[in-house]
Amino acid sequence: MNNQILVIYDFKILYEILYEIKSHIKFKLLHIKKISDFDEKTNEDFLIVTEKKIKNIDCQMIINHFPINISKLIEGININFLKKKYNQQSEINFGKYKLNLNSRKIFNKEKSLDLTEREANIIIYLKNSKRPVKIQKLQTEVWGHNFKLETHTVETHIYRLRKKIYKTFNDDNLIKSSKLGYSF
Repeated sequence: MNNQILVIYDFKILYEILYEIKSHIKFKLLHIKKISDFDEKTNEDFLIVTEKKIKNIDCQMIINHFPINISKLIEGININFLKKKYNQQSEINFGKYKLNLNSRKIFNKEKSLDLTEREANIIIYLKNSKRPVKIQKLQTEVWGHNFKLETHTVETHIYRLRKKIYKTFNDDNLIKSSKLGYSF
């Protein structure tokens, strides 16, 4: 079953038209009169169609050209759902942060931080690890170094990454260290 929800915001005639052809579309329809009637958190895979831009809503399609070509409208809706799915697949969530694999940016609701490829790989490796990771394991898995190699590369990279995260997000607890290794 498809969980995509097309939310028609204060555009009753469009809702009625799409409701008439609902057997030919692949998403659920929902009509709302107030934006507060819709909860983004419980409905992750949604697209809001509206006549006017709504502040603080990312996933919306504005229709202000009339007459509406229904086949182009459906095509545009499907493209928007595909873009959203692609973006969701390229993001890794951890705590209050997300890491976009395409742009190598870590972000929360207010700020974002550009990462190097190595920094992104460190975060991904630590996020996927169930237990703390020793320096030697990071050397072999993230850098491809022989674990017998004497180097402080890992410690230096993690120190700089922590510093960048603290400077941007004021968070010094994202990457933790202990006798067992590094972890989230």
